[in-house]
Amino acid sequence: MASEDDAGVLGGINRVIHDPSRLAICTALAQCESADFVFLRKVIGLTSGNLSFHLSRLEEAGLITLRRHLVGRATRTDVSLTPDGREQVARHWDALERLRTSSFDQPESSPRRPD
Repeated sequence: MASEDDAGVLGGINRVIHDPSRLAICTALAQCESADFVFLRKVIGLTSGNLSFHLSRLEEAGLITLRRHLVGRATRTDVSLTPDGREQVARHWDALERLRTSSFDQPESSPRRPD
């Protein structure tokens, strides 16, 4: 049975960010001020369509901003975390770390329930 402390750890996990692709995007963006679409596509290893889908979800949640501008004749899309997005990513990683370390605080064997 989960204790209140466990619920507190799980409560810090952001379901929008937690998707593996979105977690990779947010983690990459947390390391810089902004990144362009092509860079993210190559680093994360998603197709353009999949990356666009996940960026849309993150933008809808207010976690990122997208800025499109012309570079010569090509359109470039720069992606950056919003201040709130940056904070939520940090909180999400903190919650994951608390969850990871709390599992080491548990007894080696769980008490058995009576039959």
